[in-house]
Amino acid sequence: MTDPDNLDRLDDEDDLDDLDDLDDLDRPRALGEVPTTGRGGLPFALLHGEALVTIASWALGDAGVDLLDFTATWPQVREVGQPLVLHDPLCPLTPVGFLREAVRRCRAEDAVVVGVRPVTDTIKTVAGDVVGETVDRDSLHTVCSPVVLPAAVVAALEDWPDLDDFAALVTTLRERFPVMFLEAPALGRRVEDESAVALLTAFAEEQGA
Repeated sequence: MTDPDNLDRLDDEDDLDDLDDLDDLDRPRALGEVPTTGRGGLPFALLHGEALVTIASWALGDAGVDLLDFTATWPQVREVGQPLVLHDPLCPLTPVGFLREAVRRCRAEDAVVVGVRPVTDTIKTVAGDVVGETVDRDSLHTVCSPVVLPAAVVAALEDWPDLDDFAALVTTLRERFPVMFLEAPALGRRVEDESAVALLTAFAEEQGA
C-alpha cells in the first residue's frame, strides 16, 4: 500500500482503446520480465484455460515489449540501454494499452512508473492497543502492475532487484529514484488467491474482456 502524491490517471477509459489501435511501429520498445518467484503456485493458476503467467507474458508482447530469456544476466540487461518493464503475473488482465502508456510515461518523464489501484478496504490507525480514526482511502493506493524502470535506473542498479514483492520494490526504488504512479483500470487488479482468480474471471466476462 502506498500514499502517492504524484498519482496520474488516464483521462478516459477510451484512451486505452485508442492506444490498443496504434500501429506496431508506434509501440514503445522495452525489455520485459514476468517474475514468478515469491508468489507460490498462483502464477500458474488458470484463467480462461491459460496460466496467469502466460497471459501476462502475451500482454507484454502485444505491448511491444521484448520478453527477456530466463537466462538473461543483469549486465546483459543493462547493456541494451532500454527501459525494463516488470509485469506481475498476478495482474494478468492489465490492458495492453495501459502497459504501453506506462512505458511512454517512463520514457517521457525519465522516472519509474508504477501501476496502482485505489484501496477499497476500510483502514484504521492503530496506536498500541487503541484503534484510532479511519484513514482517508482516497489518499491510499495498492501497487499492482507494471513497474517500469527507465534505462537510467537500470544502469544505476548493480544487480537484479528483488522481484518477489512489487510493493517492497517500489519502496526501495523511491529511496533513490523519482517514481510516478499511474492508476490502472479495474481489469489490472491483483489477485491474491484462487478465489480472487475466479472473481477476476467473472469480472472479465462481464466486461467482455
